[in-house]
Amino acid sequence: MRLKRMHIRYYPPGIFLDYEKGGQLRTKCIDLLNLTPETDVEELVLEIRAAEPLITSSCVEQVKLLICKLQEKVSQKDERKFYLFRALQAHILPLTNVAFNKSGSCFITGSYDRTCKIWDTASGEELHTLEGHRNVVYAIAFNNPYGDKVATGSFDKTCKLWSAETGKCFYTFRGHTAEIVCLAFNPQSTLVATGSMDTTAKLWDVESGEEVSTLAGHFAEIISLCFNTTGDRLVTGSFDHTAILWDVPSGRKVHVLSGHRGEISCVQFNWDCSLIATASLDKSCKVSVSPHSVILLLSRKNLLQL
Repeated sequence: MRLKRMHIRYYPPGIFLDYEKGGQLRTKCIDLLNLTPETDVEELVLEIRAAEPLITSSCVEQVKLLICKLQEKVSQKDERKFYLFRALQAHILPLTNVAFNKSGSCFITGSYDRTCKIWDTASGEELHTLEGHRNVVYAIAFNNPYGDKVATGSFDKTCKLWSAETGKCFYTFRGHTAEIVCLAFNPQSTLVATGSMDTTAKLWDVESGEEVSTLAGHFAEIISLCFNTTGDRLVTGSFDHTAILWDVPSGRKVHVLSGHRGEISCVQFNWDCSLIATASLDKSCKVSVSPHSVILLLSRKNLLQL
């Protein structure tokens, strides 16, 4: 492995490492979620070096500089005030969803009118209308952080992949036998996951448009799904009162998270993917952690308290 460059993430605090392995450029992140202005930078760098082999003596000073920049940002008070910027008459029928690209320069809207629209945030100009679905466009997403593609999931049982720049439809993913109600890109933008009322989730290859795998294991509708930041795990939440953690490369179950007494309405990883939160119609939220993640949490807690 060879480190190519480092850059910072302000919120939540962290340092991205771009490195080369086997001729391919990859990225990993050092999360500094509990960084404060009082954190001892010297001690923190020692702990980072001990845990991350990519951080060698030659780049220690750069790491210190990045941490100091993050500390400066963390110490700043946010006194921004929000106000109504613009109101758009977006569709002829009610909207179902809205989503920004990573920079916030564009956003998309889905509607009961069977279309998705791409908008310029600053001007409010409609850039493209994505037409082709035969029923409600219910689930939408940009492939952030890239933002050059849009996925739309519909009650017509299909998901479509579009160019955010031209509005062209690349692929129509067919295979579900009931309405698609949730979808997500993996962080690498190589896969799209779709969740359906047919009780399954499916993984689709962005490059080829082919179905990669079907994740079957729930006994009721899948309402929510989420990738972890490395893209090798997917969690799905269902009306069968359970969430399932899946191994993406193999398509196999890793864990079944049970305990809710009502339908699960939303599932979400925390930023470092050590925790999964599930929200339910039973009026409760549960937080799950794996034994491996407990070790990670404890080590990070010790790291950030130095």
